[in-house]
Amino acid sequence: MRTDKATDTHTCTDGTRYRQSDTHTHRQSNRHTHGHRQNQFKEWTTNSIPVLEHPKLPDVLLIPVIGPRINLHRHSSEVIVGAQCGNAVLRGAHVFAPGILSAPKFMKVGAVVSVYSDIDGKCKRGAKEFTGPKVFVGNGIAELSRDQVFCSGVTLRGIGIRMTEAVYMSPSFDNLLPGFVFLQNLPSVVVSHVLNPKPGERILDICAAPGGKTTHIAALMHDKGEVLAMDKIANKLEKIKQNAKNLQLQCIKAFCYDGTKALDTEGNRDGQEGPPYPPESFDRVLLDAPCSGLGQRPNMACACSLKEITCYQPLQRKLFRTAVHLLKPGGILVYSTCTITLAENEEQVAWALASFRCLQLQQQEPHLGGEGMMGAGLSRDQLKLLQRFDPASVISRDFDVYSSELDLSQQVHLINSANEDTIGFFIAKFLKVDGV
Repeated sequence: MRTDKATDTHTCTDGTRYRQSDTHTHRQSNRHTHGHRQNQFKEWTTNSIPVLEHPKLPDVLLIPVIGPRINLHRHSSEVIVGAQCGNAVLRGAHVFAPGILSAPKFMKVGAVVSVYSDIDGKCKRGAKEFTGPKVFVGNGIAELSRDQVFCSGVTLRGIGIRMTEAVYMSPSFDNLLPGFVFLQNLPSVVVSHVLNPKPGERILDICAAPGGKTTHIAALMHDKGEVLAMDKIANKLEKIKQNAKNLQLQCIKAFCYDGTKALDTEGNRDGQEGPPYPPESFDRVLLDAPCSGLGQRPNMACACSLKEITCYQPLQRKLFRTAVHLLKPGGILVYSTCTITLAENEEQVAWALASFRCLQLQQQEPHLGGEGMMGAGLSRDQLKLLQRFDPASVISRDFDVYSSELDLSQQVHLINSANEDTIGFFIAKFLKVDGV
């Protein structure tokens, strides 16, 4: 399940402290995968990185991320990258050529440079130096010269700076056991377990791209049943199909379709396989809704306007209405977001309970996050049924790990930290007790 994509740190620079990996155990045991991954890590670094099995999630491996390494030497030669590229470096990536905004005048291949992220988006592409606000993300070696990056006349796609000393030591997982492992944030892993799909069921993942939860759902069902995934953006849909293919999952069917229009109100399907679907077609529905994404980490800069942030609530409600109508009586609906706003989370739950008397909040298992946040008119008992992952509530504790051999107390500490120090995330689980 992922924890490479988003491991989060105890610091405001958001490096990524832990990575979770969904091993899809219908194909291979954790023990076998654990050994393969340790070998991969030894090739990546001379330090041995521990890989921990999660005590409540048997299909999850946890990989700590080391940092921040505040004593790294900063070189006089500086390369400036965009904020998104800086985020990627904190997650273990190298700097690819398109991400480079500024490089020293005489930078040659092999030059040792310090890499900084332009957090305000003020650096002009091709600049020789930059004096604006920037955040140090690590040191690396130039794979391309300045002239190659800015004067070649072609769009370069390869590695521009190979990172050798990142502020957060976070292994790159590119092409790491692609047929057995899928990388996700811990809360994203929890969502599929909360949905609790069963073999033989018919499941709908309304906003499915890039397919991490979709493939996890299929794996939890032992690839038996039907998982129908939708996304209205075609190129994102291809990612779902590719991930399903990589993991050899046959029960997933992906369709390019607008989830707000997925309910068939006319009854004229003529045997078609894809959406729109008749009411009460699914045993379980996952609505991992489009959201403002304010819980994502690392995040060097937030470019969202207030207008953009507030536009998500109406869209989420349209999707939610569709989800409720498509769910069978007795079925389970899970609503989730990767944001921290009350309007997109607890307020949506309060609206849903008031709008659909057929819905009841349910206890979540596992429940690794905190309770819901007050302010939306929900009772204390209702808030206890919600699951909110809030990294702002985590107390920073220094615990750098450089050995794969950990004693029990160290393992417990790391696992507890992994459960808390995540991206910002929200989960609500509903039972549909009867028809709408």
